[in-house]
Amino acid sequence: MAPSLSLAPLMEYFSLQPEQLGKSVRIEQALRLAILHDWPEGSRLPAHRALCSQLGVARDTLAQAMRVLVEEGYIITGQGQGTWTRRPVSSRQALPPDTAQLSSRANEILQAHSASAIQSGAFMPGIPDITQFPMAKWRELYASVTVPRNVLLLSYSGGGYGPLKRAIRDFLWRWRRLACDTDQIIITDGTHNGIELCALALSDVGDRVLMESPCYWGAHNIFTAVGATVERVAWHPETGHAPRDSSKPVQLAYFTGSHHYPLSIATSRAHRQALCDEVQPRYVLEDDYEFTGEDSTSLMFDGHSSQHLLVGSFSKLMFPGLRLGYLVAPHSLVDSLNRLRSEVFREGRLLDQATLAQFLAEGDLDTWYRRIQRDYLARQQVMHDQLVQVPGVIDVSPPSHSISLCLQFSPEVDDRRIARKLLQSHLITRPLSLVCSEEDSRSGLILGIGMLSGRTLTAEALRLRHILTRLLATYT
Repeated sequence: MAPSLSLAPLMEYFSLQPEQLGKSVRIEQALRLAILHDWPEGSRLPAHRALCSQLGVARDTLAQAMRVLVEEGYIITGQGQGTWTRRPVSSRQALPPDTAQLSSRANEILQAHSASAIQSGAFMPGIPDITQFPMAKWRELYASVTVPRNVLLLSYSGGGYGPLKRAIRDFLWRWRRLACDTDQIIITDGTHNGIELCALALSDVGDRVLMESPCYWGAHNIFTAVGATVERVAWHPETGHAPRDSSKPVQLAYFTGSHHYPLSIATSRAHRQALCDEVQPRYVLEDDYEFTGEDSTSLMFDGHSSQHLLVGSFSKLMFPGLRLGYLVAPHSLVDSLNRLRSEVFREGRLLDQATLAQFLAEGDLDTWYRRIQRDYLARQQVMHDQLVQVPGVIDVSPPSHSISLCLQFSPEVDDRRIARKLLQSHLITRPLSLVCSEEDSRSGLILGIGMLSGRTLTAEALRLRHILTRLLATYT
């Protein structure tokens, strides 16, 4: 007999989804979360008519969401036999160890910092507001480049679409006061692709890569995947970097940009320069991960340097699914990096690149970002005002134009346990300790504000405050 099924989690997940996403997408997201976190494997869903009645949607709307989940393996349906839940991720994990022999690098990544199937929900870090993005304008521009005379846009690209590279050059000067030549810019499939390209081109297996602690876990995973030896040095904004435990040479030093991720505070050029003067890395790679349009003077990048590289992405400025970014490299490296990218990754997506070029050139990105960054600042203020009132929270990152914030606890607080408890209440956060080195005892939570706004944000911030107050009381 199938396990009994409560629709309460589904209804709560559905209510938390932004209305701008459309009912079918909201149902799909809600069902996926309920299957992953609340419903037992093999639960039988109520009849579609009953689900439609509970959710207040048409049957075609529900059927559209169901088709997606069937394709992804989250539900199984049979003619006249009903619809049953399934957990494809759990099923794979349950296989005997010898059925899938992964590399040690793959296992290290999957067991470490992230490897999460959840990519949406209240306070999910790293996700911008996709509901307010001017999609109508984007579709209009896409249609304008998708015409018969543009058949060349269906081919491979060679280092990137020229007009987009020029638009990015102007964008970097306009927003960051960073000067570079157009031919220094390589279009990438997002920041991760740019970091991986640098890691492949500039380091060999076993070479030492220096990162700060806390670190951006995405970059850490990339360096681990290519076989680098990752060394992390704790950084505190008040005192700078802790002493190194090693004197071994460093091939590549990696830093987030002018806004530290995940601490969500302004970085210090003086601190990083002092560390680089001590370590003398062969290359310095900066990642403008959380671009805020604010102070650019903390970036070390110099377009005339043969040592410095910069990666950036439009995923946090616009929408994650875009997966377009840029790498700005020294003149001496550009040709080799372009050829390596072509051989290893194969460039393409010229239609998307052409659309983005027009979106930049016509000022649409500037207009959009000026608007949404004011909104982000207001949301950050709401979160800050609620979280500073929680006993046991010793620090909250100051309000900014970014999509993330960080709160810190005393070192004795088990932030992983706190995050697990919050997940049970459908609040998705990331423990700070997971991205800290063993010598860095900081504890806290990394949160995002991109998926919540208005009254929903206020209500969820208040709910988070009350739950945190209860959970942290056990440590006092």
